[in-house]
Parts: sequence; C-alpha cells; structure tokens
Amino acid sequence: MNVFVILGVLFIALLVIVPLVEKSGLRVSNETAGKMSRIIFPLIIIALVIQLFMYMF
Repeated sequence: MNVFVILGVLFIALLVIVPLVEKSGLRVSNETAGKMSRIIFPLIIIALVIQLFMYMF
C-alpha cells in the first residue's frame, strides 16, 4: 500500500513541476550542459564506488 502512496505523490508532483518548469523558460546552453556533464559523471562513479565499499563492509 505504501508503494501506491509514494507513486501517487510522485505522479502529482510530476504534474505540478513539469508545467512550472516549462513556463519559467529555463534554457541550458550547450556549453553549460557540457560543463555539467563533466562534473556529474565523475560524481556518479564516486557514488558507485562508495556504495560498493558500504556493501562490502
């Protein structure tokens, strides 16, 4: 039952957040997206390594 509550809240949040973001007109340039991708991928790798160590110990 808790799964349905969580899914319901996420769905309602999606219905509210998506129109708000579209109305705000927030645009990301290709240069900014490239900078963000250079930061995000190493952070994901670090998070995966930390999770591996936490799982092992």
